[in-house]
Amino acid sequence: MDSRDTRRAVDGSSLRDQTVLVTGGAGFVGSHIADALVDDNEVRVLDDFSSGRPENVPEGATIVEGDVRDPEVVAEATRDVDVVFHQAGLVSVPESVEVPEESHETNVSATLSILEAARREDARVVVASSVAIYGDPVEVPIHEEDAKAPTSPYGVDKLAVDNYVRLYNELYDLETVALRYFNVYGPRQSAGEYSGVVSTFLEQARSGQPITVEGEGDQTRDFVHVSDVVRANLAAATTDNVGRAYNVGTGDSITILGLAELIRDVTDSSSEVVHVDPRPADIERSEADVNRARRQLDYQPRVPLADGLRELAGTTAPIQ
Repeated sequence: MDSRDTRRAVDGSSLRDQTVLVTGGAGFVGSHIADALVDDNEVRVLDDFSSGRPENVPEGATIVEGDVRDPEVVAEATRDVDVVFHQAGLVSVPESVEVPEESHETNVSATLSILEAARREDARVVVASSVAIYGDPVEVPIHEEDAKAPTSPYGVDKLAVDNYVRLYNELYDLETVALRYFNVYGPRQSAGEYSGVVSTFLEQARSGQPITVEGEGDQTRDFVHVSDVVRANLAAATTDNVGRAYNVGTGDSITILGLAELIRDVTDSSSEVVHVDPRPADIERSEADVNRARRQLDYQPRVPLADGLRELAGTTAPIQ
């Protein structure tokens, strides 16, 4: 998919003539949200470009360059804003283990600053939460009310964020929504840990390198295309069902070994699938129950995994 095709793939018409801030708007998910909204709204992007790329920001968006942890930068970015899509943060689980204080500051303290700024401006806030808050689930699919036992500083951070989002609605009547992303994939995602396994496997398959599966590969994940995540964000920006958290996934899962084999098939690669040491404390199963989002956000995931992978591999037309 071309860097600007999300505008055609996602209908942003439900939000019009608003002043919108996307934190982390030069990053993976944030830039797709900005794409979907820039034609019909005044869009601002707050990003320090530590991981986001300037070329991801759509033409017509106003860039506020700075750190989301800086209150003065946040005050500037949120001035007279109507809706904030808060996507900025430290998203690497392994990195959060290495630098837990920085993870807390970037994920929790920065979110609190965004919520306070939104309260001053009376702006709705849609916040990126994560499946990591659940930890290793007792059973799947995972429902929003299931136990929360995060296994990393990142997961603890997102659980705190999740609770702040709810609390600001209850205490201050601020319109807030938390979206618990499962494993998001799609254009502009870099290879690496966590959800980036799709990008990693694609790079390995395209180059003919071995596709490296950690452990037996029987761990399951719910992979959701970024265009579906954008649809969930747009729905959260207009719903009357605020002050709640919603799972954003597909309701289906695949084993990591199955993912590797599917990627090898869609790329027509001759790469061998090899097994390497398992990741310590890796979660065995993950799959979203998305019924709450279906009922209250009218959210319906549209992109089957095989179609999304073919599009990423360049073997089919961009997803519409």
